Amino acid sequence: MLARGIGPVALGVGLGWLLCGSAAAQKAELSGAVKIDGSSTVYPITAAAAELFSDVQPKVQVTVGISGTGGGFKKFLDAKPELRTDISDASRPIKPTESARAKEVGIEFIELPIGYDGIAVMVNPQNTWCDALTLAELKKVFESGSRIASWKDIRAGFPDVPLKIYAPSSDNGTYDYFVEAVIGGDAKTLRSDPIYSASATQTANVQGIAGDKGALGFFGFSYYENNKDRLKLLAIDNGDGKPLKPALDAIRSHAYQPLSRPLFLYVNRTAADRPEVQAFVQFLLKNARKIVEHPKVGYVALPPELYEVVLKRFEKRVTGTVYKDEHAVHRPLAEMFKPID
Repeated sequence: MLARGIGPVALGVGLGWLLCGSAAAQKAELSGAVKIDGSSTVYPITAAAAELFSDVQPKVQVTVGISGTGGGFKKFLDAKPELRTDISDASRPIKPTESARAKEVGIEFIELPIGYDGIAVMVNPQNTWCDALTLAELKKVFESGSRIASWKDIRAGFPDVPLKIYAPSSDNGTYDYFVEAVIGGDAKTLRSDPIYSASATQTANVQGIAGDKGALGFFGFSYYENNKDRLKLLAIDNGDGKPLKPALDAIRSHAYQPLSRPLFLYVNRTAADRPEVQAFVQFLLKNARKIVEHPKVGYVALPPELYEVVLKRFEKRVTGTVYKDEHAVHRPLAEMFKPID
């Protein structure tokens, strides 16, 4: 069964029309199991694909769990083969330490981008004093060792309301990307104190922000979209003096920078040869544009030609990562994933 939480996950009704003819017309009846875990941000995509795939291949059991990108990679790279997942959902590229771990335990992996997301920065709807923050202000609030404990410490004119942060834990890919994009430099962590309430899933973060007037938090845009009646979205000024809120068009055009990022699947190379795993990944990639941008999922699809590159990368079993340093994640996917002959 699928893991559940607050967010775009109750997907079953009305998605059948998404199936494209080539993916729906599966001739061979398969069985077996596909184990997926990892990013809570990517979860809605693989959960939707799993529900749809069950209509095509009802005897294949696809389980989708949420343990954060880092937690998902730990399961994907477990030393015991029987405990490993087949696919790892990730909201950031695999880290050098994780790639080294893969080599150590003898795992080859296939890296597949499947969509774009924007990190939404949110406050409680009762917050009437703040509609936008700058990157410099975000850094001041979130950097390791920050002493900011009240909204008045963020900007002159803000009220003396206690600040409480509800955001991902350090095992989450959204956490890692936020550190890189907002803090930068050699920083690897955000502040760690009672003001920062961390969760590996988005359920507690949504509930925390919705129930606390002084709350501030961040997570994937689609979770805001599916809880917008309970949250207030902030615009972010990246330094050009033009605050911008995340929206599908802004994320698609890369205008919402630096908080737009790609989303990934990592597939175990050996597992990819099992018919049920191969069929599921092909199914997801062939239907990706409609799944990723469905209102109940809420992310931004890749261009059709890039999905063709990604599908070919999977079918040819191209292994390894194209990301050689942590800053490369800000480069367009079309530069990183070239057509394969």
